Amino acid sequence: MNKFYKVILSFAFLLSASICHAQERELSLSSKTNNDRSVSITAAKRSPGTYTVVLNFRELTNASESGDPVYKVRHDNDNILTLNPINKNQGIGLSYSYTYIRGELNPKYNKDFVYVLPYGKETKVRAVESTFLNATYFGSTTPDDWKAYRFYTQEADTVTAIRKGIVVNVSDLYDEDTKELKYTSRVNTVIIEHADGTLATYKGFKKGILVKEGQTVFPGTALGINTITNERYGISLMITYLKSAEIGAAKQNPKETKSLYGFITPYFCTAENANGVLTSQKYYTTAITPEIIQKEMSKKEIKSLTKK
Repeated sequence: MNKFYKVILSFAFLLSASICHAQERELSLSSKTNNDRSVSITAAKRSPGTYTVVLNFRELTNASESGDPVYKVRHDNDNILTLNPINKNQGIGLSYSYTYIRGELNPKYNKDFVYVLPYGKETKVRAVESTFLNATYFGSTTPDDWKAYRFYTQEADTVTAIRKGIVVNVSDLYDEDTKELKYTSRVNTVIIEHADGTLATYKGFKKGILVKEGQTVFPGTALGINTITNERYGISLMITYLKSAEIGAAKQNPKETKSLYGFITPYFCTAENANGVLTSQKYYTTAITPEIIQKEMSKKEIKSLTKK
């Protein structure tokens, strides 16, 4: 066995508790020595969507680091880095660890994008701005840009997608009565990644979510049925983006570290206002126009839609 080929793999992951729940080994790295003695580091991804990986070399001989240790992984088996030997007659020695987190780091998102409400056409809902539960219950500091909503309905209703995207996470585990609870972390969740790198997290579904990981959804696509908490039917919704890759620091001191995710104050199209920021505690009526449904569709998707 070649002495230079030594790889020690370790991984850690941290996904903010207010964003989503990580599944074990969603992503792993492996290395391969090529015929020219270069080493390729590849990411195996078991979940759809984009991840950010931070690579830390504990040992590296006969090769130079690329500089920026942060890499984007979009697809399974993405080659994130190839190390070339400084001395072509010798191999590369390396030992590394890595951390990863869901999302693309600092994506170029559209802060003025207009979303639809998370219910079907002409549904009347009450929009309520949510407090930061980690601060309320766990002593964390509320992020400066914090924004999340609860959308309440008079009775159980179908929750729908607010924008086109890919379903990247479905947690459909809980089937219990939360009617009298003010707060529970045991909630069924859907996370959807949008084309501009933002993530929409929907929480509070009745068991039996209607979409699967990897599925493309459009504005108005049914996701599941909202559940009742604290005597009211509703769903919670937040739109975020990954703004920091300092995963290790957040893991060591979660209460004192600022959120790795930024929070977006969304604009919504409603029957009352075609493009506006919602006012907490007010009632709004869902408005889903063909223009909103089709604005991020490909020509093929529009053609398929018109045939139905």
